[in-house]
Amino acid sequence: MSNPVAALWHNADEVPDRIAVRDGDRTLGFAQLRHRAAAAAARFADQGVGTGDRVLLIAPSIPEFVINYYGLHALGAVVITMNVMSTAPEIGYVVDDSGTSLITAWEGCADAAEAVAADRSLPFVELGAFEADADDAPGVEGYAERDDDDTAVILYTSGTTGKPKGAQLTVANVIAVPVEFHDALRLGEHERWATALPLFHCFGQLVVMHDALTWRGTLSLLSPFSPGEFMDRLRDEHITIACGVPTMWNAMLQAGDGHSAADFADLRLACSGGASLPGEVIRAFENHFGATILEGYGLTETAGTATFGNLAVDPKAGTVGRGLAHFDVEIRDPDGKPLPPDTVGEVFLSGPTVMKGYWNRPEATAQTLHDGWLATGDLGSLDADGDLRIVDRKKDLIIRGGYNVYPREVEEVLYGHPDIVEAAVLGVPDEHYGEEIAAVVALRTPDALDADTLRQWCKTQLSAYKVPRVIAFVDELPKGATGKILKRAIDRDGLTAAGRSA
Repeated sequence: MSNPVAALWHNADEVPDRIAVRDGDRTLGFAQLRHRAAAAAARFADQGVGTGDRVLLIAPSIPEFVINYYGLHALGAVVITMNVMSTAPEIGYVVDDSGTSLITAWEGCADAAEAVAADRSLPFVELGAFEADADDAPGVEGYAERDDDDTAVILYTSGTTGKPKGAQLTVANVIAVPVEFHDALRLGEHERWATALPLFHCFGQLVVMHDALTWRGTLSLLSPFSPGEFMDRLRDEHITIACGVPTMWNAMLQAGDGHSAADFADLRLACSGGASLPGEVIRAFENHFGATILEGYGLTETAGTATFGNLAVDPKAGTVGRGLAHFDVEIRDPDGKPLPPDTVGEVFLSGPTVMKGYWNRPEATAQTLHDGWLATGDLGSLDADGDLRIVDRKKDLIIRGGYNVYPREVEEVLYGHPDIVEAAVLGVPDEHYGEEIAAVVALRTPDALDADTLRQWCKTQLSAYKVPRVIAFVDELPKGATGKILKRAIDRDGLTAAGRSA
């Protein structure tokens, strides 16, 4: 019996005055955070929320998210979080699918959520700045004890292959996340974390926020992301661990605002996830910031947790580390049989943060969970050291004239070109080859490259069948809330149109 808030409640007794959450000049100590969360829990209880009730929380990466997230957990509620940019139809789908009993949203992004609540006659709570609350507001005395297998969080997948599905993460799943990362990150007593990741996503919410607060760290939040302001935070707040996605590190490198490695003397580690990180970015970041970037790998269905790089050795470009302390990783063929090292197959994961299943989706659950193992849908390989290399999503594999082409391999080459800032590679229909390789790139300066020049350069780096024949230049690639490049938002039909494509 336990609760995801247990560590926070304990830390408030042990280090009451240590800063738990910082948002610029706004700070909350651990005792203050517990008091605010307990008061939020009391307000939700007054609205009828109790153990097992599903509650939708929509808020940016600010202290109020943290307060109300843990307040709901204190009641034993099942917390569902969504993007602040979600539309009314998107919110309505999640509310109807999950059986949400109450909706709460930050005042700056509450209109769509409030409209959904009104349309369904659901109670709605608008969240304001915590400073407006009375310091002596009554709160719950303790927290609800829950079984390990009780659902604590439901996080909806992006729905790239159909309607979004709600991954049920249990109390035990959530509590296991910081346990898995403690030794991997070599966490000390006084770590200072910084992130601009959205807290509605498993990376920001569980791997960063819950990890930092469980181990008595100070969590510095920035919303929305700005490379210059984020670098200022790293310097001014003496951050030791920064967490983000590849587009954030790339943006920081491109900002060119005069920062030097001396400004980041306290920064010892940058944790990257969400997408493959080009080796060129890893090397450039270490040269500029004097800190190591280590990659990790996880899915919503594993609470963002599975593998992470090894701090004891130099980063191995192209890999996302080894299975964390209590995780097993296997590469399997289409028949489910384990494959030998350096052989590409589907990645399967087993560990303490693997979800218990999709909400109300028994068939999808049966397709994904097999005797305690999660079929990820990702293609990868394990090397002789046990390091995992993610090749691509199964659905993203390009088959050109009978040859398998993995987009990430081509993207890695493109990122090595000095004039390219962002790149995405995907397959487009072709009458002769079945599929053709298309590359969409953003340049450091306009007109620095043309398609023919880039294609000729690629021929020096790649086998002929892997070279993109279709090349399009854009100002910027579409991205999701976490900063991950969204290939599904790229107009594939337009790639073969006349213009700068060739």
